[in-house]
Amino acid sequence: MELLFLGTSSGTPTKTRNVTALALIEDQSSAWSLVDCGEGTQHQLLQTHLSVRDLQAIFITHVHGDHCYGLPGLLASAGMSGRQAPLKIVAPEGIEEWFRSTQALTQLHLPFEIEFLRAEPLRGLRVGQWVVDAIELSHRVPSFAYSFTEAHVEPAVDTEKLLRDGVPQGPLWGRLKKGQDVEHQGQLLRHADYLTHPYAPRKIIVGGDNDRPALLTEASKGCQVLVHEATYTADVAAKVGPGVGHSYAELVAAFAQSVGLPNLVLTHFSARYQANAEQGPSIEDIRAEAANVYRGKLFLAEDFARYRLGRSGELSQIAPVVA
Repeated sequence: MELLFLGTSSGTPTKTRNVTALALIEDQSSAWSLVDCGEGTQHQLLQTHLSVRDLQAIFITHVHGDHCYGLPGLLASAGMSGRQAPLKIVAPEGIEEWFRSTQALTQLHLPFEIEFLRAEPLRGLRVGQWVVDAIELSHRVPSFAYSFTEAHVEPAVDTEKLLRDGVPQGPLWGRLKKGQDVEHQGQLLRHADYLTHPYAPRKIIVGGDNDRPALLTEASKGCQVLVHEATYTADVAAKVGPGVGHSYAELVAAFAQSVGLPNLVLTHFSARYQANAEQGPSIEDIRAEAANVYRGKLFLAEDFARYRLGRSGELSQIAPVVA
């Protein structure tokens, strides 16, 4: 399971950060899903190995433009590239009406069917290798997080027990691992007696804009990775004032620490934060503020940063695949 960031800026793009989009890529597959689709997302995709033909679903967190203005262009390009498979779009109320109006007024004809699903009641949607739920957040408009839970955990064979019971290594082991009962020397071997599940299902939560991280407390149970906006540092958030509906680094990090999340990825940074630590304010200010209260593995996303969530639940950054 991999995460590939296509945009990590909030509100407006910068020279090094596009607005929000995140690709979730399935294990050993070219299939992927997209969370948010800010303007220019299709241009970012050109720098990756991802194909719109392999796109399984799009999840929009809320109606603000930096999270959805790239949708019409991406879908138009998908149509012109020959995509024909139906596509699911999960989004809050308003996104379908806006898109359908844009489609009609611009005479956008797509050679594939779009199925819109409302985020508000979404529970247990199966998309590829994941089961997806929506969690309502707190923002100026309805905003959602999406949790992606591994639908099937590959079992392991209890080799010690098999050898102890005199079952030779070979095809019988393979059939047991596939969930088949087998007969050996006149005895029925039940697969459930020889399979273990050493790892819990992997789970990732990707949040939209949100000023109350605690709303994710229940959903965070069993979660290994939280991707959450940290638009500001605490001092800037105080100057901006209440009502903007965004989180600051310390707020998110303190929440992640309180619920024991092992991996935290911050994103959606205000354009005011510079890459150069000698210029202020700096992106390193966000890192330092979060690290001051969070003891897990902390990552600050960059455009085209790529992470892999291993079966043991450990998140690690890997080299990007550039097209």
